[in-house]
Amino acid sequence: MQIGVRMERSMVKVLKALAEFEGLTLGQLLEKIVLHSFEPVPGEEGELSASPHSKRALEAVADFKRIYGMDVDGRELRQPEPGDGA
Repeated sequence: MQIGVRMERSMVKVLKALAEFEGLTLGQLLEKIVLHSFEPVPGEEGELSASPHSKRALEAVADFKRIYGMDVDGRELRQPEPGDGA
């Protein structure tokens, strides 16, 4: 199924770069991330989830975030704006 979503520009650039790094399509990468987010770390339910990324991939993510100027993290999730359809 194809969906339309709105995301922060630098985040999309980082995701596209990571997908290429991993040899995945952007859709495959997003599915992988979402599925892993549904797997809680035992004893940390609601606080932590499993990461689908290797140490090497996480190092690449840090580089991509710097290259593309992505300065937000999980603690700074964008709140839906009126009319966003969220």
